[in-house]
Amino acid sequence: MLFEALQIRDIVFRNRIVVSPMCEYSSDDGFANDWHLVHLGSRAVGGAALVMTEATAVRPEGRISPEDLGLWKDDHIPMLERVTRFIESQGAVPGIQLAHAGRKASTAKPWAGGLPLTPEQGSWAPVAPSAVPFDQAFQVPEELTRAGIDEVKSAFLKAARRALQAGFKVLEIHSAHGYLLHEFLSPVSNKRTDQYGGSLENRMRLLREIVSDVKTVWPKERPLFVRISATDWLGAEGWDIEQSVCLAHVLKKEGVDLIDCSSGALVPTARIPMAPGFQVPFAERIRKETGILTGAVGLITSAEQAETILKTGQADMIFLAREFLRDPYWPLHAAGKLKEKISWPNQYARAAN
Repeated sequence: MLFEALQIRDIVFRNRIVVSPMCEYSSDDGFANDWHLVHLGSRAVGGAALVMTEATAVRPEGRISPEDLGLWKDDHIPMLERVTRFIESQGAVPGIQLAHAGRKASTAKPWAGGLPLTPEQGSWAPVAPSAVPFDQAFQVPEELTRAGIDEVKSAFLKAARRALQAGFKVLEIHSAHGYLLHEFLSPVSNKRTDQYGGSLENRMRLLREIVSDVKTVWPKERPLFVRISATDWLGAEGWDIEQSVCLAHVLKKEGVDLIDCSSGALVPTARIPMAPGFQVPFAERIRKETGILTGAVGLITSAEQAETILKTGQADMIFLAREFLRDPYWPLHAAGKLKEKISWPNQYARAAN
């Protein structure tokens, strides 16, 4: 099944393998550059069906670091269009993940320590649903006003329109990993008492409204995904799989096609039982209880493991991250292990056997 085609709306994916969004921390003022062209392009050459950009900030203050990719202005479009054009030329589908880092913004890139920036390093004021910091070392974020929430919604809408202009065929909204939209979902980070806080319905409101807004500009022929953290790993205190199932029902009604099922990262103290495929049960439960397509992600490394996930009905697509960093040509090698005949790029065909 790993190499069976999958059609979602009018887009046909040549197999079930997805390059998961992975931050590269290699942009200047949000611009894509040659690094992104080669990094994303090589995975398309390597046989992936869907090649996703990293979390792409919809506003400058929504960046995790100053080096994040962005799509908050029209000037960002031309280089991204070059990237999408090459991805498609290799038979893959270009996808983009739109994001806002919320209270986890304004930090140094990982290899520079990953800590919150100082004013001397060009820090900025993060925003969040409530004035609750991610950790003791982090800035206390500014609580978003209603006007601020409207600005965030507008930013996602405008970025979706730019993504369309840049040639992306799949759009994913990032509502996971402790970033802004996940912060609104979880009662641990959302202490609001207005219509965006308190009840489950209220905490889901911003994500639902953003999806609804984006659907007004994103063509009905093109898929819309949402990435969630299916649990905060904090028990009844936080966001959990039961609430994620409720959210999936809501998002399906709003026209979302696939839930990309990750977990955690809302707080640094959560104890996460990481093991091969540890997040797959979330994708399986959401798929079975709501009927929506799901993507499995997290410590999936072998072709046999990926094949089993699909054959047992646990997910519909396999999102790979670190494994694609180790091996840009993972799909080509996986096909060999599963004894599947697939087309290699003409330039590489002499190495196929």
